[in-house]
Amino acid sequence: MSTSSLFQPLTLAGRTLPNRIVMAPMTRSRSSQPGDAANAMMAEYYAQRASAGLIITEATQISPQGKGYSFTPGIYSAEQVAGWRLVTEAVHAAGGRIFLQLWHVGRMSHASFHVDGLPVAPSALAPDAQVWVVGEDGVGRMVDCPTPRELSSADIAVIIEDYRHAARNADLAGFDGVEIHGGNGYLIDQFLRTPSNQRQDAYGGNRQGRLRFLQEVTSAVAEEIGAARVGVRLAPFITARNMACPDIIPTILEAATFLDQLGIGYLHLSEADWDDAPQIPQEFRLLLRAAFQGAIIVAGRYDAERGAALIEQGLVDLIAFGRPFIANPDLPARLAGQLPLADFDGASLFGGDARGYSDYPALSA
Repeated sequence: MSTSSLFQPLTLAGRTLPNRIVMAPMTRSRSSQPGDAANAMMAEYYAQRASAGLIITEATQISPQGKGYSFTPGIYSAEQVAGWRLVTEAVHAAGGRIFLQLWHVGRMSHASFHVDGLPVAPSALAPDAQVWVVGEDGVGRMVDCPTPRELSSADIAVIIEDYRHAARNADLAGFDGVEIHGGNGYLIDQFLRTPSNQRQDAYGGNRQGRLRFLQEVTSAVAEEIGAARVGVRLAPFITARNMACPDIIPTILEAATFLDQLGIGYLHLSEADWDDAPQIPQEFRLLLRAAFQGAIIVAGRYDAERGAALIEQGLVDLIAFGRPFIANPDLPARLAGQLPLADFDGASLFGGDARGYSDYPALSA
């Protein structure tokens, strides 16, 4: 099967992408401490992968409250803006394009990250999930998430402004755009789904209420930096972390209609990536394409052939690759030449130094 459609250019947010290969957001926990700031090692890592049509950074907390894992970077302080500027300058110097993923984890957090010991969420419901936390002994472990505090309407208004401020900071740091993380059981996804949102006010109770937080966040970010420079990541078929919602597919399609009317640059679907994951129904892909006219990115253990086939059917526009980019910084060249892919070291995924991070060589080396 031809994979030539992966190497056709595409215009996004006023930039020409030389190919349809996206580096998916992947948490690597290499930020400088204290302060959760991006650094020169991260700049080297992302610049090595600048041949991707688009890089989407690891999830980046919009505020201290939005943090849920150790050593993840932020975008709310001047130090963090300066750190990320190292990254954008390195990527642009290498000819790349890069969006920052904006993140608030909501209830997917741990007491150690919060002054009062309580993460926040639409409703005070525990997620039955774990997050990676480095203890006082310097060892990272998966630990249980506690029952969160329910957000008040005033709290919600503050978080929306945190998203706006984070988008402004991303612009100052030199990013080509931002992606709002609205999937995988984090805060926006928690508002969208009935098992995690049992509010009876304007931010819950029915589908329109559950959609309101996503709509207001995206509108604020689009107003700040321009809708065309905004992407939104959603996860319609992922149900882990107590997130199985019988109304999520109609909710996602209604969200897509709103986001299309707002004029955002792209939708990014996080699809289940385990071996026996459910297949995405063709009917859903057709309905999503009808609802959203902008670019559609999909991520979920795709190979070049499967991704190219979806592009050729007109159902998606770009294919995001995560794990293959870890040990293959020159992934587009390897896919173009049908060259072998290197395996990554799973023990060095989170935390640490350049080993298992920026020391994977390009094939030509």
